Amino acid sequence: MRLPHRRRALAAPTPLYPSGAPAGNAAGRRNRVTTARVWPLLAPMRVLGIETSCDETAAAVVEDGRVRASRVRSQVRDHAPFGGVVPELASRRHVEALPGLLAEALREAGLAWSDLDLIAVTAGPGLAGALLVGVGAAQALHAATGLPLAAVHHLQGHLHSVFLGPDAPDPMRVYPMLVLLVSGGHTGLVRVAAPGRQAWIGRTLDDAAGEALDKGATLLGLGYPGGPAIERAARGGDPARHAFPRGRIAGSEAPTGGLDPELCLSFSGLKTALRYYLRDHPEARGGTALRDTAAAYQEAVIDALCARVGAALGRERYAALAGVGGVARNGRLRSRLGEIAATAGIPLLLAAPDWCTDNAAMIAAAAGAGLGRPVPDPAALDVRPNWPL
Repeated sequence: MRLPHRRRALAAPTPLYPSGAPAGNAAGRRNRVTTARVWPLLAPMRVLGIETSCDETAAAVVEDGRVRASRVRSQVRDHAPFGGVVPELASRRHVEALPGLLAEALREAGLAWSDLDLIAVTAGPGLAGALLVGVGAAQALHAATGLPLAAVHHLQGHLHSVFLGPDAPDPMRVYPMLVLLVSGGHTGLVRVAAPGRQAWIGRTLDDAAGEALDKGATLLGLGYPGGPAIERAARGGDPARHAFPRGRIAGSEAPTGGLDPELCLSFSGLKTALRYYLRDHPEARGGTALRDTAAAYQEAVIDALCARVGAALGRERYAALAGVGGVARNGRLRSRLGEIAATAGIPLLLAAPDWCTDNAAMIAAAAGAGLGRPVPDPAALDVRPNWPL
């Protein structure tokens, strides 16, 4: 594809880099760089997002906070035979899929490279090799186009995903916000005081909720990914048929890193309980018994999450409750969170199902809202697989 030499200038009064354009950026491109500090308040910002942190390859274009194009290539079929994500395979699939997805996203948005204002890329946390594919692509695009680059925290993208829809509320009206962040690799409660000002107040000490569902689905013979498989199997089942542990750690000796034990949880005992239950009740893997077992296991995960949400709402007054991440697609969890928010008398913000799983739209939108880190020297940008929130 043909890349541009230069693009239109955008007026914006506040420079992103106090000393001017980053090294290697042509003087004629300075206007493109200086728009970033005021995203998206003073000038429309067209952001190309790139996401390759795990097993979804994604590219998107977001303009002034609204999604113009989004393309995602799932690797579920590639990893299903192994029962989980194989890092090296994930990296290879990103290399194969990303160039085409970038072209498709621009086509869907009806834009040329010269129409863009910023490139946003997930720099962490995630699988190191997978992250390198996205960051490398962003660096190459910067070198070819002169577009400025922003590094975005993957979880910051998830936190911002509730503001992607056309009916999204004004972010400044929902803070402080309590967010239940539940995905395949991260699970916990985040207190968001203002855009970009957030902290964990409780989290899992071992498996994430998505991992617990994946492992439970494997034990039940339901396949991968486990969350959707267990949700399907649980339909019509009786969640009260068996009482699985709810991940309580309060009063134990488990280290919580200074977080309130009442807001932390552990899923390691849950999958062990399921293993022993299936050993003693082999019939639970089929028929009506399978539905009941899946429903009971799913309810244990959701109960554990919702109990912590309720406890956190009892400690502080929040303006809103939110649910983000891949597990937030679960219909039962969404329903339970609705009940909790109604009882607390606060609005519930749920990421739309398409924005719950990993995607580049949330990365581009977060950068466009000023939640990315400007990269003065894109060639020096490195990945941060364990980037703290």
